[in-house]
Amino acid sequence: MKSGIFALWVSFISNLILTLLKLIIGLLFQSQVLIADGFHNAGDVIATLAALISSKVAKKPADDEHPYGHGKAEVIASGIVAIILAFAAVFMAYQSIAAFFLPPVEASLIALITALISLVWKQALYFYCIRLGKTQHSKSLISTAIDHLADVYATIAAIIGIGIALLGDEYNLAFAKYGDPIAGIIVSLFVMKLAYEMGKESVDILMERNISFNDLNELRKIVNEFPEVKRIDKIRGREHGHYIIVDIRISIPNELSIQEGHDLGRKIKTRIMSKNPRVEEVLIHLNPWHNE
Repeated sequence: MKSGIFALWVSFISNLILTLLKLIIGLLFQSQVLIADGFHNAGDVIATLAALISSKVAKKPADDEHPYGHGKAEVIASGIVAIILAFAAVFMAYQSIAAFFLPPVEASLIALITALISLVWKQALYFYCIRLGKTQHSKSLISTAIDHLADVYATIAAIIGIGIALLGDEYNLAFAKYGDPIAGIIVSLFVMKLAYEMGKESVDILMERNISFNDLNELRKIVNEFPEVKRIDKIRGREHGHYIIVDIRISIPNELSIQEGHDLGRKIKTRIMSKNPRVEEVLIHLNPWHNE
């Protein structure tokens, strides 16, 4: 888990540096797409800070007020990231459209180099965070990785836009001179799509959406391995941030004692948790089975 916190700190410092770099270069050379991308990175600074705080909260043990733990703090942070991305996308689109009503600004090679540096940096951060996020099943780290991926898309569009604008200046192509703001609009669409997907996943988890059909089938197979289980009456699971809580209702022979039923339930719970490390709690309800 310490490696995950370290990755978030690396992301935070990187976003801070890139924000300052893009805004300074963008303002000096009047690159709309670089300025917009700089504001996008400023949103990333806030988002990564939220991820850092939520990751710390999510690791806190269960207490009287939060008996199921604090795992959903990461989901809330993921939702905050989605909202920030959506606002960044709208702002980027507005700035880019507004640029069409102004005389084209001469493209800058320094702005292009800045975008290239950002592309390599953000691609490396994406692979670093997504690998750790999937390994640790950390929603906040995965959402941070997706945020880095949004920056990769944005920077690719920025590079293309600035490159087209440079060609427009070189060969006096009027339309190509607006390559920078055109790229800004394309970037905003990519970012909005990522914001929607991330936000939808956060809402689904907060609304207690069931775990996937395949995961449920795996749980059924494990439960059915016990001959005492005559019927699975209900089985469901919900994500709680980086872990899963499972609820099971099963029918067992009514002649079994309370102790035998308790022991069976504990065996089922232990086997499920051993086969799926993400499962942190298994709640089992026993129903009597009458052999008629």
